[in-house]
Amino acid sequence: MKLAGLTLAYWSLIVAALLPFVCAVLAKRGSFGVGRHQGGFDNHQPRAWLARQTGWRARANAAQANSFEALPLFMAAVIVAHQLGANQVRLDLMAFLFVVLRMVYILLYLADLASARSAVWALALLVNLAIFFV
Repeated sequence: MKLAGLTLAYWSLIVAALLPFVCAVLAKRGSFGVGRHQGGFDNHQPRAWLARQTGWRARANAAQANSFEALPLFMAAVIVAHQLGANQVRLDLMAFLFVVLRMVYILLYLADLASARSAVWALALLVNLAIFFV
């Protein structure tokens, strides 16, 4: 399937690349407009501000970091699969499944459901590795 000349797998790459930024927005959500001296987001020292966060904000920031960490392997898998002439329908479905799993992973991270989150992380990793062999 193609939309604007891109396969669903390539569109999945774009979505996966945006997920870390979604996590960053979530981590900072509600803190804009609050003075930095009152605990609001400090754009002068954003990393230090994020490091002081706890609870769901800290988990959203951790999900952001993990989303960036998962991205290179996913990009490589999709590109290699395309170059090797993988079955496009299978590749599209697996790439889409990876992105869905990563979204679920982020939600589970925010909800502090650690065991379920780890299981989804492992499943997403397996799907990612399987993409190389489509």
